[in-house]
Amino acid sequence: MKIENNKFASLVYTLQEGGRDGRVIETVEEAAPLSFVFGAGRLLPAFEANLEGLEEGSVFDFSLAAADAYGDVREEMVISLPRNIFEDEGVLRSEICYVGNTVPMMDSQGNRMNGVVGEIGDDFVKMDFNHPLAGTDLHFSGKVLGVREATAEELMGPTSEGCSTCGSKSSGCGGSCG
Repeated sequence: MKIENNKFASLVYTLQEGGRDGRVIETVEEAAPLSFVFGAGRLLPAFEANLEGLEEGSVFDFSLAAADAYGDVREEMVISLPRNIFEDEGVLRSEICYVGNTVPMMDSQGNRMNGVVGEIGDDFVKMDFNHPLAGTDLHFSGKVLGVREATAEELMGPTSEGCSTCGSKSSGCGGSCG
């Protein structure tokens, strides 16, 4: 059976920064494979395009340019927020707000997003809301473990329980989750 729309696929892979000689970002092993309904819109479209038509046992080895993965770094995604958002009774919550820390936040429409603290000033905290892999070319190499018909429940997609692939309760799935 081939990977195509509405098929359930499982695979293992190594994700590297840049090319096949780049720093390893993520390794997905057989004990906890990436399992997903193909074409459900949960993964990067360019990632899925490289898997389409593969069968159980097929190996893959491809790169995605940053623009086809998580996009380029966008300056408008780096914003300064009032420091008092991160304070409790006028004192900075240093266990949460420190340079380099990822802080889960919510925008004015209620969308969850993660921001990385980039700078802390007297009156502001500069946050970067770009995806952590924005601006990074990615290289995937791996193997298809299985392809089967998706069940009706799988076709319905994830519930409020979170991402069916990685178990995350936020929208910030790692790796190839979109």
